[in-house]
Amino acid sequence: MVAVGVGVVPEFDGADDVRVLPFVTGEVSIGRATVQLRGQGLRVDLAADPRFAIGPVIGARLPRNDADGAVGLLPEIDTAIEAGGFIGYRLGGDQYGQGSIQMELSLVHDVSNTHDGLLATASASYAAVRTPDFFLSLDAQTTWANADYTRTYFGIDDTAAVASGLPAYRTGSGFKDVGAGLTAGYWFSRRFGVIARARASYLVGDAAASPVTDEGRRWQPAGGIALSYRF
Repeated sequence: MVAVGVGVVPEFDGADDVRVLPFVTGEVSIGRATVQLRGQGLRVDLAADPRFAIGPVIGARLPRNDADGAVGLLPEIDTAIEAGGFIGYRLGGDQYGQGSIQMELSLVHDVSNTHDGLLATASASYAAVRTPDFFLSLDAQTTWANADYTRTYFGIDDTAAVASGLPAYRTGSGFKDVGAGLTAGYWFSRRFGVIARARASYLVGDAAASPVTDEGRRWQPAGGIALSYRF
């Protein structure tokens, strides 16, 4: 299955503006492996098991450039490429998967020397409705980030403070956000359908207290809609 459409995401971590991007998702089986494309990330499930999942993951984190106001006077941040792995397990569910709970943990590190940080994300999703023509899933997640990551995106050193007029701010490691989302899909025919997703995360800890976030907002909404095709 592949789906292509349009979506919106925060312009950068802590921003109050959004940017429009292609909304792309998909899942293709190649031998015993399954390639899964999710937004700016791609991963490969190497486990030939309907309940257990494990494999590598790689993704891109959007840059912070051309920001408005005082944040725009801070150093720009390039696109980051993050790579690592994930592991997951599915509990329960009927023959269509309805009622199942999928738990996952992913760990990624910057490999592009943009923030040199480490992030760990724990998530859980619930398949509320699963029929041959319609599905509805609910999910929740939280992300922990180390000091290298939070320093890059939310910290302000003395030089940047002078340039921007924002107060200097030191950060440490800790949980940076919690969030929840909803994904729904409907198949008009055997081949074509539509998929929609909406989610919002809420910055916490040092990320929430940063002057960068004060210039923006703690709520970080995202969403998209796409035409899907299965083969």
